[in-house]
Amino acid sequence: MKYIEVDEELYRHIASKTEQIGESASDILRRILGLQVNSVVEDAPEEISHPSLEVESKPEKVVQKPAAKLAKLAKPVSNFSTLIDAELLANQKGAVGRFLFILDTVYLASPKQFEQVLQIQGRDRLYFATSKDALLKASKSANPKEIGQSGFWVTTNNNTAKKRTILSEVLMQFGTDEAQISEIAAKI
Repeated sequence: MKYIEVDEELYRHIASKTEQIGESASDILRRILGLQVNSVVEDAPEEISHPSLEVESKPEKVVQKPAAKLAKLAKPVSNFSTLIDAELLANQKGAVGRFLFILDTVYLASPKQFEQVLQIQGRDRLYFATSKDALLKASKSANPKEIGQSGFWVTTNNNTAKKRTILSEVLMQFGTDEAQISEIAAKI
C-alpha cells in the first residue's frame, strides 16, 4: 500500500466528496478521477486517515456508530434520539464536547443534508461555516471547533443555553419533532 501526504485544504476537499459513510479515500479519488471504483464491503468500511490519504485501498473492520449505519439509508433521518450513544456522550468533556458530539451524530446520520445548518445564523453572528477562518472572520472570539471530521465548523463560545438553542434549530432543520428536540438539547 502506498501513502501520499496532502495539505489540509486538499484533504477537506477530498473528504467533502464522500458519498457514503466508510467510503475510502482511494474510492473517492478514483470516482473523482473517473477510474474504476473498488466496491466497499457494507460491514467493513475503510475510513479516510489523516494526515495521509491511501492511494490503494484495503478494507479493514471498523465498528460503526448507530448513526453511521443509518446514514446508508436513502431516506433523511429525523429521529436522532436513538442514535446518540449515551455512554459516549457521557465521556465527552463539558458542554462543548457534548454539543460537538451530538452535532457529529447528526452529521453522520445525514451528511448530504447537513449543509443546511449553514443557514442557521444569529442576528449579528455566524454559527456554522465550512472553515475555521470564516468563523474567525465573523467573530474573533468565536472559538471555532470542527464537527467531527465533517468539514463543518461551529462557534463554541456561547453559553450552554445558546448551544441548546443552536442545536434545537439544527434538529428543526431535519424535521425532528419538538419533544425529541427538547430531550436531545437537554443532554448538552
